[in-house]
Amino acid sequence: MAQHEKFYLNGTWQLKKADETLLCPVEIPGSVLSGLTEHGLLEDPFYRMNEYPTRGLLKNDFIFSREFELKKEEGRVYALCCDGIDTVADIFINGMLIKHVDNMHLRYRILCTNVLKNGTNNITVKIHSAIAYVNEHVPAAGKEIHYTACGAMEGNQYIRKAHSMFGWDWGPQLPDMGIWRDIFIDSYEKAELSDLHIRQEHIDGKVFLSAETKVMLPEKAQDGEIAEAEYLVLPQSAESNARILKESVGNNDSTLAENADNLEVKITLQTPDGKQISFSDGKCLVEDPKLWWPNGYGAQPLYTVRAELFLGGEFLDAKELRIGLRTLTVSQEKDAWGEEFAFCINGVKIFAKGADYIPEDCIYSKITPERIYELLDTAVACHFNCIRIWGGGYYPADVFYDYCDEHGLIVWQDFMYACNVYELTEKLRESIIEETKDNAGRLRHHASLGLWCGNNEMESAWDHWGGFNDHSDTLKQDYLTMFEKLIPEALKSEDDVTFYWPSSPSSGGNFKDPDSDDVGDRHYWDVWHGEKPFSDYENYYFRFCSEFGFQSFPCKKTIDTFTLPKDRNIFSEVMESHQKNGSANAKILHYIAENFLYPKDFESLIYISQVLQAIAIKSGVEHWRRNRGRCMGAIYWQLNDNWPVASWASIDYFGRWKALQYFSRHFYADVLGSLKVSADAVYTPYLQNETMQEVV
Repeated sequence: MAQHEKFYLNGTWQLKKADETLLCPVEIPGSVLSGLTEHGLLEDPFYRMNEYPTRGLLKNDFIFSREFELKKEEGRVYALCCDGIDTVADIFINGMLIKHVDNMHLRYRILCTNVLKNGTNNITVKIHSAIAYVNEHVPAAGKEIHYTACGAMEGNQYIRKAHSMFGWDWGPQLPDMGIWRDIFIDSYEKAELSDLHIRQEHIDGKVFLSAETKVMLPEKAQDGEIAEAEYLVLPQSAESNARILKESVGNNDSTLAENADNLEVKITLQTPDGKQISFSDGKCLVEDPKLWWPNGYGAQPLYTVRAELFLGGEFLDAKELRIGLRTLTVSQEKDAWGEEFAFCINGVKIFAKGADYIPEDCIYSKITPERIYELLDTAVACHFNCIRIWGGGYYPADVFYDYCDEHGLIVWQDFMYACNVYELTEKLRESIIEETKDNAGRLRHHASLGLWCGNNEMESAWDHWGGFNDHSDTLKQDYLTMFEKLIPEALKSEDDVTFYWPSSPSSGGNFKDPDSDDVGDRHYWDVWHGEKPFSDYENYYFRFCSEFGFQSFPCKKTIDTFTLPKDRNIFSEVMESHQKNGSANAKILHYIAENFLYPKDFESLIYISQVLQAIAIKSGVEHWRRNRGRCMGAIYWQLNDNWPVASWASIDYFGRWKALQYFSRHFYADVLGSLKVSADAVYTPYLQNETMQEVV
């Protein structure tokens, strides 16, 4: 057996009710809803009004279980690794409880050496209803919370689960549960290379790389069971590695403590053209670096860093990362208008073009690499150079960021907190720190990672939204502790390079004018929610508009998938159940009346709603691009849907482009010509160039 192996437990499991009644097989990664629908035990929850009985089903607990064969060897360490458990669950191996988990945004590594058997083993994951969990939560006295985000179920802030699974003003209330990412047993004998961290320093056209590794070692706990400890190992000489390890291990009973003199980490860099460069003393010089650029500005060359762990010349483990050589931060220089907010890559300030992203499906196990690629292919084809991952969903899989690395999409990464009030308990405090470190450690090496953001809209909400400031002052202090202390401190321990922004929108934190037009980023909704005309965009010169939008209905073929002919009226019960913003249909009709003749039939209404949406977003983007330098980003809400619904998306649930997506190919073009029309009908032409080439 190899020194380090993984035994995947994906595949067919059995799904049961909490009373052990067998329901059906379920493919893992999977969930209650994916299993029941696949086997015909549950009607499509997206069809007509099926959301509501399905929600009732999710008030129950469920059990996922399977048997697996394992050839267990003495002297090896075995750990169960769960990349995605949704959400509150008890995990058993061979009838023994090994872990209680309660955060779907966190990966778990659970030692299980002593409970595994040689031969047939059983694993059982009992998942508790998220609905029941939040309903049973009792807040501390004086910390009662009554605010609920639009379209969401009460109490969703009491659990570290994607908020939008409890509903949003574009999504259904279907808080599914299951094993939604890989689950496997990690096994090693002597040591495991657990982490590789690469830092870059750009000086005089050269790039200096430095490497830091961590090694996982088996240790004996006081009760005789196998434990593990993680130690920092700087890949220096064998002698210095030995000294560092001995100092960190101390008197612990580690299998490597006595053999530390023979420990060695070798690191190499493979260039995009296949050349190999060795690290020496943990450092590497790239003399002719091929720089990474966003889409439209240049190429996206990627380098591969490989670390190999040896003990006495024996190969134990390896870890690889793909990196892009670049500098990437957010410039906040003061200027004539206030303070800029601009992505600065390799010393070049760019205008960010893109959209806000939500999970592709509200049944998360149905989000496949293929669906991710299809969506991001569209973004690249329409000249996006940025994508904002919204804070009410999830942290996407590695393949999402790999694609962004390969195609030049800068990732604005929210932490998963949105439009909520949180009670900072000790349990939540610990979970916040773990979640931050885990996700930052996983994602920090990506060339595409441009910004970490604490939350979506919560600073602005505490500042002036109705329903926030009538909560206790201690809850407001909890907000400051979470997003201006706990998260940035935990983030810095894993990623001390990527820019951190406390909230979106914000002017920098501490409730200092979070909706300023002259500092930081801005969300703008007077066009749409305020029913202002499209021309109102031209009254504002935001430094960076990270959210603005306009609704439309999905494509007719998409509507056909969840309706009967009798339902095809926007005020039918079925159509209104697939419209989660209570006043949205009236707003669409208002804007139609302001801009067009009233449509003759249902299909015409669907069509013209999409035209309106496209014109609205085009108006805002072209205005802000005409004012490049003062404004440095226009990110519209939103790119995609998580079920078939009327929404702000430019691509509907089935991947069908709305008119907005077609328009984006033009208003996000690298070189854009546009006309500004004055009140007295004077036409002024503008040309905006978002490339590194001069336009003649």
